[in-house]
Amino acid sequence: MDMVLAALLEKLEYELVSGSEDMQIENVVYDSRKVTEGSLFICIEGGTADGHTFIPDVVKKGAKALIVTKDVSGLLPADADVTVIRVKDSRYALAFVSAAYFGHPAEKLKVIGITGTKGKTTTAYYLQSMLDACLKKQGGNGCALLSSIEYYDGKTREASTLTTPESLELCRHMRNAVDAGLSHMVMEVSSQALKYE
Repeated sequence: MDMVLAALLEKLEYELVSGSEDMQIENVVYDSRKVTEGSLFICIEGGTADGHTFIPDVVKKGAKALIVTKDVSGLLPADADVTVIRVKDSRYALAFVSAAYFGHPAEKLKVIGITGTKGKTTTAYYLQSMLDACLKKQGGNGCALLSSIEYYDGKTREASTLTTPESLELCRHMRNAVDAGLSHMVMEVSSQALKYE
């Protein structure tokens, strides 16, 4: 799924540091190991590593655009033909870019988020089961589920890696649910996900 960079940045406040927004983006990633030719690489700070440190590597792998939060001119190879976009918060930018990349799937779903200290998983499974049965009885395709145990989006069922996936994966699951004809999604929402918007 490729898009023009400007379309991915449409609802985002940013500064164009270098390059052009009129380029095709083949892939959106924040994990340097997943960069392919034509990728937009979003440098996430925090956690175990600073994404900015991977800039030389992702440019060699073919990243054509970078979303950064600081000056990276010293990290770019001299001959790099890369568009650089600066934002205040790259994780926040990832959410906007992810939504645009997958066609704003949350707008096409009824999403029910469950948060709290205890009982999120049990409540999510009960609610998903009831909605699934009700929706199928009415001729629908059922209800998606994102929990701390598994992710089910109508196309894939896989073990979860986080209670709430990163926004890129979250939007991919939502897109899959929409494409599978699901109208509802029940998901656990961790306090960390709320903290990082």
